[in-house]
Amino acid sequence: MSRVIHSRLTLSRYSSTWRGRCLSTESSKIDEPLKLEEAETVHVPPPPSEKLLVLGGSGFVGSHICKEALNRGLSVASLSRSGNSSIQEPWVNKVQWHQGDLLSGSSWKEALNGVTSIVSCVGGFGSNSYMYKINGTANITAIRAAAEKKVKRFVFVSAADCGVINYILQGYYDGKRAAETELFVRYPYGHVILRPGFIYGNRRVGNMELPLGVIGSPLETVLQHAKPLSQVPLVGPLLTPPVNVTAVAKVAVRAATDPVFPPGIVDVHGLLRYSQQK
Repeated sequence: MSRVIHSRLTLSRYSSTWRGRCLSTESSKIDEPLKLEEAETVHVPPPPSEKLLVLGGSGFVGSHICKEALNRGLSVASLSRSGNSSIQEPWVNKVQWHQGDLLSGSSWKEALNGVTSIVSCVGGFGSNSYMYKINGTANITAIRAAAEKKVKRFVFVSAADCGVINYILQGYYDGKRAAETELFVRYPYGHVILRPGFIYGNRRVGNMELPLGVIGSPLETVLQHAKPLSQVPLVGPLLTPPVNVTAVAKVAVRAATDPVFPPGIVDVHGLLRYSQQK
């Protein structure tokens, strides 16, 4: 019996000593306060979970969208007929540039791999048939391919109605509206259609840089307060306020990546309002 008691006492002392050593870094005493040394925290940014593909990313509006998306920490790719951008800025090297034609073959579809959202800036001017093909058919092709690839969201940079100009550039506007209709069908809950009017900003044409803000900025200031006048038939839409290209880019990226951004059409006044939100 005494041997059993002695063994239990020995085990109890051993357990107490072991617990004390676990709870203290410098002593075997149980009542000594627990000491923990703080380790240096290294913040490593996680890899981007969102990949944005900008159709027409080497163009005027598209390049600003690429830059805005990179500033928000997204992985960014661009698809255009020219491929790489001619802009000589550091951010250009962070974009995955793809060369391809939406109207020619299917090799361009490789650019859709891993893409979670798309912004299309594809558009152009020319004859009515050409404008319909570029603004309509090309975008419709992209929308259908994106839906097949299960891309979550699709943002389309369309154009505001311009009254009498709609009849002069009929192929341009008919093409844009046809693409919008396709987007409603393929992406009933994951589409956003932006309808800016005149988009201004420093625009490079060849070796020249056009400061379109000299005209656009003051017009925007004046016309954004003349919304009732824009409702006048035919002539009223000509009073649609211009919008800065950086504002379009900001709203486009947010619409493409923010799951609570409401689907639907965003007119010029909506663009101005959303662009001022943080």
